[in-house]
Amino acid sequence: MTGHNMAAASNKDFSTSPLWAPDQARIESSRLYAFARGLEKKTGAAFPDYNALWQWSIENTGPFWDAIWDFCGVIGDKGSVTLRHETKMPGAEFFPEARLNFAENLLRRRDDSLALIFRTEKGPERQITHAEFYDLVSRWAAAFRAAGIGPGDRVAGFMPNMPETIIAMLAASSLGAIWSSASPDFGTQGLLDRFGQIEPKILVAVDGYYYSGKTLDCLTKLREVQPHLKGLQKTILVPLTSETPDVTGLTNTVLMNDFIADYTAQDMAFTRLPFNHPLFIMFSSGTTGIPKCIVHGQGGTLIQHVKEHQLQCDLGAGDRVFYFTTCGWMMWNWLVGALASECTLLLFDGSPFYPSGNVLWDFTTAHDCKLFGTSAKYIDALKVNKLRPGDSHDLSALRSMTSTGSPLVHESFDYVYDAIKSDLHLASISGGTDIVSCFVLGNPISPVWRGEIQCAGLGMAVDAFDDTGVPIASGAGSGELVCTKPFPCMPVGFWNDADGQKYKSAYFDRFDNIWCHGDWIERTIHGGFIIHGRSDATLNPGGVRIGTAEIYRQVEQIESVIESIAVGQDWDSDVRVILFVRLRPGVVLDDDLKTLIKKQIRTGASPRHVPAKIIQVADIPRTKSNKITELAVRDVIHGRKVRNVEALANPEALDLYLGLEDLQKD
Repeated sequence: MTGHNMAAASNKDFSTSPLWAPDQARIESSRLYAFARGLEKKTGAAFPDYNALWQWSIENTGPFWDAIWDFCGVIGDKGSVTLRHETKMPGAEFFPEARLNFAENLLRRRDDSLALIFRTEKGPERQITHAEFYDLVSRWAAAFRAAGIGPGDRVAGFMPNMPETIIAMLAASSLGAIWSSASPDFGTQGLLDRFGQIEPKILVAVDGYYYSGKTLDCLTKLREVQPHLKGLQKTILVPLTSETPDVTGLTNTVLMNDFIADYTAQDMAFTRLPFNHPLFIMFSSGTTGIPKCIVHGQGGTLIQHVKEHQLQCDLGAGDRVFYFTTCGWMMWNWLVGALASECTLLLFDGSPFYPSGNVLWDFTTAHDCKLFGTSAKYIDALKVNKLRPGDSHDLSALRSMTSTGSPLVHESFDYVYDAIKSDLHLASISGGTDIVSCFVLGNPISPVWRGEIQCAGLGMAVDAFDDTGVPIASGAGSGELVCTKPFPCMPVGFWNDADGQKYKSAYFDRFDNIWCHGDWIERTIHGGFIIHGRSDATLNPGGVRIGTAEIYRQVEQIESVIESIAVGQDWDSDVRVILFVRLRPGVVLDDDLKTLIKKQIRTGASPRHVPAKIIQVADIPRTKSNKITELAVRDVIHGRKVRNVEALANPEALDLYLGLEDLQKD
């Protein structure tokens, strides 16, 4: 495995040179390199580069995941069988004899090193050692057990990204219970759409939270939700914005300190469970109906996370990891999983732009963050606001930056290497709630090419298929993101789907025995990937499929444009592209700006990408995980009801797209 000692430079030819590549010392010090060397000795195979290792991993599925268990130090009884029914999807069984516990793996340390560092917009910063963390989980677990919680029971969290959320989750999973969470910005109906389906026995809730300088109440929503949760026996209230929250009108509710008061810390007796015993119930975005309840297993979640953290991100004991996320996004689950690799988690809850755009950088640089994780939209917002963290902060400890939520466009790669750090492993990553991890992501031993996701994850047989199920060669166009072989973090199933038909139809109806993910993806000549958007949001003017990300990339290079959203409108027996743009304050969409936008799209993408209409809007609807919602806008402009506005962070924005006169004209 060799590398090139290259850093980003303004005079580079980006088509022939990578933006960044690790030097040989960095390659040879990586955990991925150590894993490959050990595998070479064991198997006799040769791994000159990442692609060779990836190819072996998908051709030797069972032996690969067996090696991951050992190298990443999974705690548990592995059993003698790694994989049964390896040609069936769904139906493959990983580690069918194994017994393990997710919480036991995340609580492997009990010393004075730091487990968590937590900050909100207000109040003092909190630091919790591994010993303190273990003891708190122990007390919560004892209280849960006394409350009757056991294997298969659901415990739900209506919580911000704070230590007690992780503590409650691990306490529940230590007993074999199933955890599910939603962030406190969800409305009453959004909570009921989620928790109402899974009927939690215990609800852990916060009294309020801080955002953009405001203190926001959660107790009113809690009072509205409680009566409608069938089977709810107890609510545990965690104070954040008040030392003594008002519990008037709440039923069977106890303050956190009272709940655990009778229990002292002790050595935990972890319940070891089958590999596929349910761990998390996670929810699809729900913008096209009631959210799907996706069940993930103890073992599959754990082994995929330790692989991604240790090998793809090069994280290990003591490394400090940050991800800007809420508890309603799968990246929270991914972040928490880094405890199994003995990392220190940096938790932040609040606005990333209050009191200024430096707040996340102030926090992470103060604590020598090694991996900074965020969304592509946040990176774009930094760029729009002309912030340059590399000039204002000491980023010497920062080694990696990950971006997800939407495609990271080429120009955002340029911005990161110019305004944040030139010697940085930048990894655009993509997977989703469906697998609580990644299909495609980064690796620390390969170059980073402009606009490209570096690679498919080890053990993930990712490909791009055309409509007939034929693989599309690198550089030959875009197609459906598929995975052609089983992987351990496939969902255990969907909740309330006894015969598995909803699960099968979600991923396996398109291509037999092939996972079809729903992303529109392109393989590059460098072995990487470019995601062009969701398959169901691709545009189809004249019968040619176009990814929306290709349009956004061009439009958002224009100084006057903050962001945009493109949808297809049924028109004259065809589909025409409609582009909505949100402009900088004071800017008006006149004919000159429209001409500029169309020219940029035509020259930067193609004439087929040029919209038939460009319309200015004041806001763009997005989900609570900050993803723009093309499908919701498409429904509104066609006069169709958006089936689940509770899934949106700003549902009022949909009103801006109702009855637009311009859409009734040629």
